[in-house]
Amino acid sequence: MPAEFSLGALPGLVLADLAAYLVAGLVLLLGSLATFFRATAGAVLLGVGALLAIGALLTEPLSVGVPLARFADAMFTHGGVAMIDRVGLAALSVLVLVLAFVPPTFRYLRYRTPLLPALSGQGAYPSRGW
Repeated sequence: MPAEFSLGALPGLVLADLAAYLVAGLVLLLGSLATFFRATAGAVLLGVGALLAIGALLTEPLSVGVPLARFADAMFTHGGVAMIDRVGLAALSVLVLVLAFVPPTFRYLRYRTPLLPALSGQGAYPSRGW
């Protein structure tokens, strides 16, 4: 591998864009873990992570000096295999953003099941004889 190929050789805007992708991935990971444990903040973190991913995707062509229209044209028509990940990222980011902020998501996250439903109320102790 040539010595000129390193992260230090990349322009600052490209490094900032890579950092934005990294931060978006970490926020999405934290949001998914928080949502798994039914924390309402998880949905907010998922929404913020999706916005960060969309922002990183939109600033990527600007970091290398390509007009956004030309980048979008390459992404959706002439990109081939090299742009499949960006199309997938755009579609999944919008999907996560929408699903994170719909009301049923917050209803699901706020619902708490009783800890011991069998021991509360009538019939807590069965009347069977031993």
